[in-house]
Amino acid sequence: MTVRVVVGGAVFDRGRLLAARRSAPPELAGRWELPGGKAEPGETPEETLVRELREELGIEVEPLERLAGEWPLKPGYVLHVWTARLSAGEPRPLQDHDEVRWLTPERIHEVDWLDQDRPAVAAALARSPW
Repeated sequence: MTVRVVVGGAVFDRGRLLAARRSAPPELAGRWELPGGKAEPGETPEETLVRELREELGIEVEPLERLAGEWPLKPGYVLHVWTARLSAGEPRPLQDHDEVRWLTPERIHEVDWLDQDRPAVAAALARSPW
C-alpha cells in the first residue's frame, strides 16, 4: 500500500505557536491540529505546506526544517511536521477549520489537540525558536 504524506506546519510567530480547530470531517470536528494537508503528486513537502496554509488560513509561511519522526494518521496516511515562520498575513479559517489561535508555551495545553498531533506538538515545542 502506498502511504500518502500529510504535511503539518508548526508555525511560529513572536513566541507563539499556531493552532487550528477542525470543522471537518465530523469525527475530527472541534479538535485542534497543526494546520496543513496532503501532498499532491510531484509536490515537495515545503510546497505542500506553503500551498495548504495559503488555501486554509490565508497566510504565507517560510518552511524551516522537518521535525524528526512521523506519526500515523488513518490507514495509508502519515504525518510529517515542518517548523515554519509566518512571513505574511493574519491567519483566519477559510476551509476545514472554524477557529485559529496563537498559543504561548504556557498555554499550549489549553486546547484539545488531535491524538495524532500531540507527539508532533511536543516535538515542535522542543525545537521551537521561542
